Amino acid sequence: MGDPKAFLNIPRHEAGYRPVHERITDFSEVEQTLNTSDRKLQASRCMDCGVPFCHWACPLGNKQPEWQDALYKGKWREAYQILSATCDFPEFTGRICPALCEKSCVLKLSCDAPVTIRENEAAIVEAAFREGYIMPAIPKRNGKRVAVIGSGPAGLTVANRLNRSGYAVTVFDKAAAPGGLLRYGIPNFKLNKVIIDRRMKLLEAEGIEFRMGTEIDTHKLTPESRTSDFDAYCICTGAETPRDLPIPGRELKGIHFALELLSGQNRIIEGETFSKDGQVNAKGRKVLVIGGGDTGSDCIGTSVRQGAACVTQIEIMPKPPIAHNPATPWPQWPAVLKTTSSHEEGCIRRWSLTSNRFLGKNGKVTGVEVEEVEWLPDPVNERSVMKPTGKKEIIEADMVLLAMGFLKPEQPVFAENVFIAGDAATGASLVVRAMASGRAAATEIEKYLNAKR
Repeated sequence: MGDPKAFLNIPRHEAGYRPVHERITDFSEVEQTLNTSDRKLQASRCMDCGVPFCHWACPLGNKQPEWQDALYKGKWREAYQILSATCDFPEFTGRICPALCEKSCVLKLSCDAPVTIRENEAAIVEAAFREGYIMPAIPKRNGKRVAVIGSGPAGLTVANRLNRSGYAVTVFDKAAAPGGLLRYGIPNFKLNKVIIDRRMKLLEAEGIEFRMGTEIDTHKLTPESRTSDFDAYCICTGAETPRDLPIPGRELKGIHFALELLSGQNRIIEGETFSKDGQVNAKGRKVLVIGGGDTGSDCIGTSVRQGAACVTQIEIMPKPPIAHNPATPWPQWPAVLKTTSSHEEGCIRRWSLTSNRFLGKNGKVTGVEVEEVEWLPDPVNERSVMKPTGKKEIIEADMVLLAMGFLKPEQPVFAENVFIAGDAATGASLVVRAMASGRAAATEIEKYLNAKR
């Protein structure tokens, strides 16, 4: 602990976002950066707690106090070595992770000003790339071959871990470019795809083979089938089926799943072209986003940049408390009101509304009938019970985006050399959890293959 009093003398200082009037005109990353001196000061605020709750809360088990101290002392290479030992791709998590670690920081409890762990993480890995600390490492091969199906965060983690252990890894994906949700689901204003491409070049240089545009029927990898092309397989295909809203009027034009908008916009930025009918664009439209999570927030930011006339976001759950929620005390993840950069850019937010039916004219959606609901405690179960109140209204909209999450994939019984990781195993979750699942799967694959020798 370099400066034992820094947390008393130095306030939390976030890099913040680019001005709203500027950032809504492009799809560049909204988050800014601090200079090196200020970043080291922020790292000095780490208290090196006897019980590091940040480490406890991180699905990857990152050793935050250790690399914070190295960063404060200006030992950037050492900081990166500590960070990369547990996190395969800190350039991703440093940008898009919700920072479970920060919510469990003792400074969050004591003064609601946790260490800027996520921003510090991003600064460390960017310095590592900039200074040339990250170079391709070609491992000695052990003669075993592993197929990874899916190139999202879980698949990339599995591939990276096994490749560095000497396995010959081939990654298959039906998409044109690797990255999965990172590339096709997360907007560029949160994660510029140049960051993904930079890492992919490194993985390829280290010997990982990517076979893009190749769809593998994973349901054939059963005990009855022959799975001898590779010594082991890992299925990392994610949770691909969005949750639908099967209410009257669902067939109307103008109702889209969130990823139709988000993926389409990302593909356009990558240079792909679409027919007028094949492109989902919010320009000039009254947009209604159904779903109050991060995907819904991404829809807001994308719609604003495309030139939507107005954007409204509704959520079936009640409005969370502001700042503190006694139901989720520290060091738990706080279920409180979250305002994202996209929310700041302009939208109407409403809660406790269920959708009854879509309204339309000439086959196109014109609005949604919503009804206010109450959430009452269930005397038998811990979950609350929704009760309609009868208070109905019409929200005008000529584009509706469904952002209500994804269904958990149903997987068959696979052959003994087939493993599953990420959202394909758990259902939709955080990128950092998918990476942790990928790391665990890589360990299991190694154990399995070592036992076969």
